[in-house]
Amino acid sequence: MKENLLLLIKLQECDSQLVKLSAKRKKLPEDIDKLDKEFSSFKEGIEKNKMKYNELKARHTESENKIKKLNDGMVKTKERMLEVKNNKEYQAMLKEIEIAESSRGDIETLIISILEELDKLSILVKKDDETLKQSRNEYEQEKKIIEDDLNTIDADVVDWEKKRIDLQKSVSDDLLARYEKIKKRNKGVGVISVWKAVCNGCHMNIPPQLYNELQKSNELLSCPNCNRIIYFQDMEKPA
Repeated sequence: MKENLLLLIKLQECDSQLVKLSAKRKKLPEDIDKLDKEFSSFKEGIEKNKMKYNELKARHTESENKIKKLNDGMVKTKERMLEVKNNKEYQAMLKEIEIAESSRGDIETLIISILEELDKLSILVKKDDETLKQSRNEYEQEKKIIEDDLNTIDADVVDWEKKRIDLQKSVSDDLLARYEKIKKRNKGVGVISVWKAVCNGCHMNIPPQLYNELQKSNELLSCPNCNRIIYFQDMEKPA
């Protein structure tokens, strides 16, 4: 294959790689942001059982404190009963103790219900914790891969830009100008391969005569449809 064409193909590879790296530099932070939001949403959903468990634990503690307060109150009331001097006051204190005992019974029933629910939730919370741990590991691994990829982009850009500069030195000014003009009009692609009479840039057929000439000629030929510089490449053989 002629030297000028080889230089242009290598130059096109540099430009294509730089375009890809630029796109990655923009996309990877978006991927990280999306990953963060997805994990945050998943974490929020899976921790609902834990939130409910903690709320019930708080209610259980609150109920236990209410019982303690009622018990302390009944002890004091019974102590005061020893000092009562008339039956009316005595009956009032008995009523007070009766009400307190009834309230305590209701709270104890509630506590039993809370403890039963806590037992069920503790099993779910344990499973959720295991699932969350596994998901967190996967999330952190995936995020690290993206971050590592992002961290290498600048170095890769420098490498490809250096290769491009070195290649440009070997390309004549008029040919480079032609390449840049075609590339600008064709979404960053100025040189493209042709296989089985189909341009891989515009995916249109080229005339049979041009296809035959492409495989034999040393001239730089262009696709009649997209105007890109074209070259023959046997896609069935290793590049």
